[in-house]
Amino acid sequence: MSRSRTNSGAGELLIELRRDSGLPLHQQLEGGIRERIQQGLLRADTVLPATRALASDLGLSRGVVVEAYQQLVAEGYLVSRIGGYTQVAPAAARIVQQDKPKSSAGGPPRIDFKYSRPDVTQFPRAAWLRSIRKVLNEAPHSKLAYLEGQGASELREALADYLNRVRGTSAQAENMLICNGFAQGSRLLLQVLAASGYRRLAVEDPSDDELRAVAAAAGLESVGVPVLETGLDVEALERSGADVVLVTAAHQFPTGAVTSAQTRTALVEWATRREALIIEDDYDAEYRYDREPVGAMQGLAPDRVAYAGTASKTLAPGLRLGWLILPDRLVEPMAEAKVVDDRGSSVFDQLTFADFVARGEFDRHLRRMRPRYRQLRDALIGRLAEKIPDLRPVGISAGLHVMTWLPPDLTEEALMPAALERGIGVYGLGPYWVQKPGPQGLVFGYGSLTEPAIVEGIDLLANAIAAVRR
Repeated sequence: MSRSRTNSGAGELLIELRRDSGLPLHQQLEGGIRERIQQGLLRADTVLPATRALASDLGLSRGVVVEAYQQLVAEGYLVSRIGGYTQVAPAAARIVQQDKPKSSAGGPPRIDFKYSRPDVTQFPRAAWLRSIRKVLNEAPHSKLAYLEGQGASELREALADYLNRVRGTSAQAENMLICNGFAQGSRLLLQVLAASGYRRLAVEDPSDDELRAVAAAAGLESVGVPVLETGLDVEALERSGADVVLVTAAHQFPTGAVTSAQTRTALVEWATRREALIIEDDYDAEYRYDREPVGAMQGLAPDRVAYAGTASKTLAPGLRLGWLILPDRLVEPMAEAKVVDDRGSSVFDQLTFADFVARGEFDRHLRRMRPRYRQLRDALIGRLAEKIPDLRPVGISAGLHVMTWLPPDLTEEALMPAALERGIGVYGLGPYWVQKPGPQGLVFGYGSLTEPAIVEGIDLLANAIAAVRR
């Protein structure tokens, strides 16, 4: 059966490169081709120019083009065919939404500033594949049986070493539990706490609203405690009557506040005096840009802090890999709850991640992603300052999102639909307030966007603001 395809092997490929940018040329070329595939502009089986021809057209060395092609092959966007030519992979092109609207008030946004989305196109497929092969070749048959509720000992040991070294925790393999992301880990933990007699959960105000519904389902009452520039208001926590509190100490969501040393000490003293528990959600602490690393609270009081981490922001949410460091008294009931819930997480994924961490691939991936995310953050902050200077950003020194306060003449209710009409997804603070509505603002996620998309998105948002003000 004959197949028609666009043969651009002897033609050209329009990719714009910025030589004054801090991003290496091979990464710019990767990003340009990847974005064209994602947008459906390079269709399945399209043959790309030969490396020498493209290098000549773009004024690059052939090695730069070869490196870009090899990375995209490793990620599954391209395939190398016998005969020496490179094509767009059919599997990569099939996932593209062909009829994505330029702008539609009723459809998904074309440029979406949704928070907490990492750049999954940068998943280290080649390194992950090496770990998969090693596990398949070397894992004993006994590992394919049912595991204990805490998860594979190899992964717990590898993560304990990593977290103690990088996050300053006081973790031991026997105190760790592997779960399917923070969603499962937090749900099981709140269920166990409720069964143990805990009654009231304090949450940061503002904070992510998902856990409040989980707490209610477990039988816990939720109460909001204000967030100050130095972290949770401990005096308000004292008055709340809570016996468990959830904090995002290293980079508060959504304000970006960093919990100070004094506030950390006060929280630990509160938990000790009340015989309470602190749940520390360390969701994106690995990404820091303008400040020194901030260690985890768990290292200060291992018997009073349950630490939660996840690979969702650092690698990919689809892996569904998370972990808890638990006080001694919670290890056994949590392991039992995990077994009852799903009989344990995938052993192949656990052993693969264990090898990935132990070989230093996790560290290397994070070192590669930090400057990439920092450049995206800088593009966002710079364009906001240039086009919409009265949006005041806060919490910009870490993470994958930035929050901005709105000036008095703008509201979230008016601005969000105006932006969506122009194909831009922006998100207000409204859902995150617990006790009562607070100041108005927007939360910008930038991890999954490209620099050109960020620039265009802010330009269109500026147009939306002008229209609202008119």
